[in-house]
Amino acid sequence: MAKKTVKKAAKKGTTSYKKFIKWFWMLFCLAILTIALPFVLAATGALGDMPDHTVLENPKTDLAAEIISADGKTLGKFYLTDNRTPVEYEDLSKHLVDNLVATEDERFYEHSGIDFKRTLSAILFMGTRGGGSTITQQLAKLLYHQNKTKDNRIVQKIKEYVIATRLERQYTKEEIITMYYNIYDFGNNGDGIRSAARIYFGKEPKNLDVEESAMLVGMFKNSSLYNPIRNPKGVKNRTNVVFKQMARNGLITPEQKDSLQKLPLKLNFTPETHNAGLATYFREHLRSEMHKWIKEHPKEDGEKYSLYKDGLKIYTTIDSRMQEYAENAVTRHMKNLQNEFDKQNKKNKTAPFRGLNNKEIERSLLTAMKRSERYRVYTKELKKSKKEALASFNKKTKMRVFSWKGDIDTIMTPKDSIRYYKKFFRTGLLSIEPQTGHVKAWVGGINQKHFKYDHAKQGKRQVGSTFKPFLYATAIDQLKYSPCEVMQDAYYCIPEGRHGNLQDWCPKNSNGKYSGDVTLKKALANSINTISARLMDEVGPKNVIKMANNLGVTSEIQEFPSIALGTVDLSLYEMVNSYSTLANMGQYIKPSIILRIEDKNGAVLDQMDLETKDVLSKESAYVTLKLMEGVTQNGSGVRLRSGWTRLPKLTTGFPYKFTNPIAGKTGTTQNQSDGWFMGVVPNLVTGVWVGAEDRAVHFSSVTYGQGATMALPIWALYMKDCYNNKDLGISDGEFEKPENLRIEVDCKKFSKNADDNDPNDIDLGI
Repeated sequence: MAKKTVKKAAKKGTTSYKKFIKWFWMLFCLAILTIALPFVLAATGALGDMPDHTVLENPKTDLAAEIISADGKTLGKFYLTDNRTPVEYEDLSKHLVDNLVATEDERFYEHSGIDFKRTLSAILFMGTRGGGSTITQQLAKLLYHQNKTKDNRIVQKIKEYVIATRLERQYTKEEIITMYYNIYDFGNNGDGIRSAARIYFGKEPKNLDVEESAMLVGMFKNSSLYNPIRNPKGVKNRTNVVFKQMARNGLITPEQKDSLQKLPLKLNFTPETHNAGLATYFREHLRSEMHKWIKEHPKEDGEKYSLYKDGLKIYTTIDSRMQEYAENAVTRHMKNLQNEFDKQNKKNKTAPFRGLNNKEIERSLLTAMKRSERYRVYTKELKKSKKEALASFNKKTKMRVFSWKGDIDTIMTPKDSIRYYKKFFRTGLLSIEPQTGHVKAWVGGINQKHFKYDHAKQGKRQVGSTFKPFLYATAIDQLKYSPCEVMQDAYYCIPEGRHGNLQDWCPKNSNGKYSGDVTLKKALANSINTISARLMDEVGPKNVIKMANNLGVTSEIQEFPSIALGTVDLSLYEMVNSYSTLANMGQYIKPSIILRIEDKNGAVLDQMDLETKDVLSKESAYVTLKLMEGVTQNGSGVRLRSGWTRLPKLTTGFPYKFTNPIAGKTGTTQNQSDGWFMGVVPNLVTGVWVGAEDRAVHFSSVTYGQGATMALPIWALYMKDCYNNKDLGISDGEFEKPENLRIEVDCKKFSKNADDNDPNDIDLGI
């Protein structure tokens, strides 16, 4: 009986055990299915949209267009929201890679997208010992959120796990790290590691040191919270955590960790905005040119390129070094010029205007108000009456205004701000390599943020005596005149009816004196107006206009003799273009700003060709240049040399002590409203204009208001820096002399005093 009972119990126990095992495996399988099912559903898309394999192969991110200088530097970007330029793994410094893995994912190279040990730890300790996400999962999260779905956090996590495993199958570890760095937003327009490195440190990613890399890795925690501009203390604390992780993983010693943690936050904040950085005016001009290019060059499928999303690479002719020299020269001189102007205006009751009464000043301000953006918004967008729009200009408001000492926060009426801005002198500088037509430097004003108008290309102002070389070139080309040709500097009139003259035209010299017989070289050097009148009478305005057009002037010019003195309004772009034709021995080359355009993968989409034509004989071009050399040897440009010391204090950087051949021409218009200087060396032509927005804003005396004082110093400072950088190869030699030159250019053969000039002669050219 006992045996039966034992057997029965044993059998019952076996049955119970089997049932237990059965239920255990059933529950285990159910648990596995329960856990696995969401992932299966997510993978099949049952839980909502998932990025497919094509998206993972080519993650959709907006890529900014990159503007690249001729010397390989990034000048800026075109973007709307994402200032992103991708890099390759090889472009990342070793510190960036090592620090990221040490801080964010120590077992990155060991797992396949999900670190189960870390995930379990995160669950057990409720995230107090760090999160469970791997680098791959964090990348998956960034990619997943591009779909902008509204799933709850659990579904999001499940999808991120699935995407992470797919990423690991599809990419190498190095590619995953690179993608993560390229996609992450580091704040302050630092979209991706390349932009972040440039913005926070002014460097490329491969050049970042251990401290800089640690700061950026620390920002992966939360770039909105750990923003070095708004929260430097928090960023420093986070950077110290990275140092701690580096020591923990043997990347640095404990002693090095302690030393690094004591260092202050390392930062070189260089914002990348459309109003900041190098060549801002040039970049805005390039933007308009690129929009034209995009219209004319669709993709193979007919779709248009996006300037802001397709990652175009625009290789330009601008040399970043020369551009920097140009902007520095403008800043140095214009600060001094404005300071002097403000001093001289302290007792001027109508400042900054001269020669206007109060009624005329009010009319000028009213015109400016009606042209303003405020007036347009009020009348067009807000549908306010003209009266209401104008009334808004008299209400005080907070604003930030420009000053040469830095922006000023103030309260004033918009009308007063218009008058305030009227006082500032504006400028333009353009530099072209004549043999290629490549624009090497482009400065359109003093500050693109506050002064949008581009005086390098948009602005047209009276050119004064800088137009005279076109007249002289016409006489040389048609009449074969030599610089040594002697003419009489005496009272001279072109009578009414001749050359379309409506009345007798009898220009006077700027100093009111006549000097008798002079060479053409001396006449141009000192802008003797009577000689210009004689030459114009001989060749006629029609031929001079034709010459100017052939050389590069595109604006319409009225056919009157007075153009001999530069009464026509032209742009700096036209003037430098035309002088470049002379420097290129009479061969016109259309100026270019783009070398080539590539897509984001480096495929060349377009390569720019030179547009050339011969418009003037080599002999005539060379003789004109030699004639213009007299301007800087003994004429109004003599201050480029070291001999003339009677100069205003604001002549920045004087003495300049140039000893090489320079062909040039100064220009000053009526009432000193515009100051010009055009300077030519064999392989670089640079023009500078200076003036205020209103012609009634000017210096009271020609001493300060002439081109030789207003514009020439900028040219001199710029060229000094260019010559100091031998890598640029700016020529300091003679202009190329054509073979079989028939026109004599050495006036000393005729008279030892032929080139003597009075240094007191002042270039007005009105």
